[in-house]
Amino acid sequence: MKLERVKQCRKCPWKVAVNPNDIPNGYSIEKHKELISTIADPNDIEGQLQNTELKVMACHETEKSHCVGWLYNQLHSGNNIALRIAMMSYENAGDIEVFGEQHKCFQETLG
Repeated sequence: MKLERVKQCRKCPWKVAVNPNDIPNGYSIEKHKELISTIADPNDIEGQLQNTELKVMACHETEKSHCVGWLYNQLHSGNNIALRIAMMSYENAGDIEVFGEQHKCFQETLG
């Protein structure tokens, strides 16, 4: 299996330099806030292991691919265990690339 996208898009809300209000195809703060359900609690490993349902943040440009900024965050400082396990099935997961300074947590992406 392969990820549809491995390079972060230009207007990704995980980039510090991007204003979420400038995201193409319209922006909804309400929908953005609802994406909190895709964020694992990196400090609650036991809770993550009990709840293995993986909720994914799609790219704002296409729902066919994961948000690369989200992938990067959740695979690193976000410590999303279910996502790490799922990514073992993707042969190109090691090719994920982000550009520029990234937000450290979801709340920062809200602007």
